[in-house]
Amino acid sequence: MGLTPDRLVARARSAASRAHAPYSGIRVGAVAEDAAGDLHIGVNVESSSYGLTICAERAALARAVADAAGDVVALGVARADGVPISPCGACRQLLVDLAPQARVAFVATHGATRVRTAADLLPDPFVLP
Repeated sequence: MGLTPDRLVARARSAASRAHAPYSGIRVGAVAEDAAGDLHIGVNVESSSYGLTICAERAALARAVADAAGDVVALGVARADGVPISPCGACRQLLVDLAPQARVAFVATHGATRVRTAADLLPDPFVLP
């Protein structure tokens, strides 16, 4: 099935170089892979009004929706500098909403690639009745 977790993370790290992070300096990239093997790239885009900042993971998922992608089956996340990072709470919620079965690959402590499902990352998500 598609890219390996390490290759997803490598693609995400490459995408991170295009992030717009003038305030934090933390450039993050994400790559959403759909069931057809197509890749949808996202980067973080910071705003001076921090609440308007877009995370790379949400940007990649939004790109997949805009591209009329099939099911997102995998998502890779990485910082440009290789420092460990995992999706924030808002990104975890959107993953559960849009790609609940996706495997999520990211760089964990000690530089190892970790893979979790959206449900693993957010075991008790918000859901509407």
